[in-house]
Amino acid sequence: MIGNLLGLTALALGWRRSVLSWPVQLLSGAVLVTAYLGGHVPGLIGKQLIVIVAAAWGWTQWQRGRRATGGITVRFATWPERAVLVAATAAGTTALALLFRAYPELSWSPWSDAYIFVGTLAAMYAQARGWLEFWFAWIAVDVVGVPLAFNSGYAFSGLTYSIYFVLVLLGLRSWWLSTRTARPSLTKNPQGVTA
Repeated sequence: MIGNLLGLTALALGWRRSVLSWPVQLLSGAVLVTAYLGGHVPGLIGKQLIVIVAAAWGWTQWQRGRRATGGITVRFATWPERAVLVAATAAGTTALALLFRAYPELSWSPWSDAYIFVGTLAAMYAQARGWLEFWFAWIAVDVVGVPLAFNSGYAFSGLTYSIYFVLVLLGLRSWWLSTRTARPSLTKNPQGVTA
């Protein structure tokens, strides 16, 4: 429950483009890893490990961007950036699912676990880069993650992810509107933050 509440807090902070979103995500991931260790859900554990690593990296990206511009600038990814993100997500999901199928003890649901694991990585990467596609990636992860959490006996996580879904829609709207009021230039600056 604590890990999920921290996750909700991190999402709300991300919606507001607060750098504090990242350390709260890191803490949430650490708490949820300990909760999921008792179950046979490597996708959910992997998701939280990705949250921890990506949160540390995203934190540095957003701090750098805030120092450079005084705030966190967000934008839509370019079509080539989207294509790379989608292709990498599809390839990563396939590769991981095949690994899970080759070693069935790693996962009772290879494709959904792989999808959640790699989709989370894609979402966190897009968030760190300041791309609005971050929100779309979370929607795609929640579509699989919510039923999986309920089916795995983690009802509170499933309920929390359902609330995430609503917050994700609101965050998407907020970031989208911010791109309409302040159109940042597409430069080669460190992504996430100042792009």
